[in-house]
Amino acid sequence: MKLLKLATLCLLCICVSSAVHAQDEPAPEKGFDKNKLFFGGNFGLSFGDYTIVNISPQLGYRFNRYIAAGVGINGQYYSYNDGYGKNQYGIAGLNVFGRVYPIPQLFAQLQPEANYTWGKYIPNNAADGPTQTKDSEVRPALLIGAGGVIPIGAGSSGIILMVQYDLLGERDMPPYGNKPFFSFGINLGL
Repeated sequence: MKLLKLATLCLLCICVSSAVHAQDEPAPEKGFDKNKLFFGGNFGLSFGDYTIVNISPQLGYRFNRYIAAGVGINGQYYSYNDGYGKNQYGIAGLNVFGRVYPIPQLFAQLQPEANYTWGKYIPNNAADGPTQTKDSEVRPALLIGAGGVIPIGAGSSGIILMVQYDLLGERDMPPYGNKPFFSFGINLGL
C-alpha cells in the first residue's frame, strides 16, 4: 500500500510540474516579424595598380536562429593597368543570398547574381591605337563563401567578414575572376 501511495504521489508531482512548465512557455509567434529584418551589404575599396570600388547594399530576413536570406544590388568599379594600357569596368547587378548559421557567429553563404558589365581599354601610348570600348553584357555569378559575424548592439546587427569565390568565374574577367576574395560589410537590425 505504501508503494502505491508513493507511486501515485510521484505521478501527481510529474503531472503538476508538466502543467506548470507548459504554462511558462509562450506559444511561438507565426507570420512576418519586422524585428527579424536587417539592412547592410558589402562595401570595398582598393587603390593602387588595381582599383576597386564596391557598394552593394542588401536587405535580408532572419527566419530563425539558423537561416537568413535576402536580396541586394551591386554597384562596382574596377580599374587596372596591364602594362600596355588601362582597363576600366563598371558593373551593376542584382543578387539573392541565403545564409546558414551553424553557430551564431559563423555562416556559410550562397549568392547567385546577374551583373551587367561594361568597360573600356585606354592604351598607354597613342601609337598603340584609340580607346576601345568593351562589349557590354550580362554576366552571371554564383558566389559561395563563409564568414563571421562580430555582434554590435542588440538584435541582428553585426560586422560581417567573408571570404568568397565565384564558381562561374573566368580568369581575369569581371566582376570576380577565378580567385577567392575577401569582403566586409555590416548588418543593421531594423
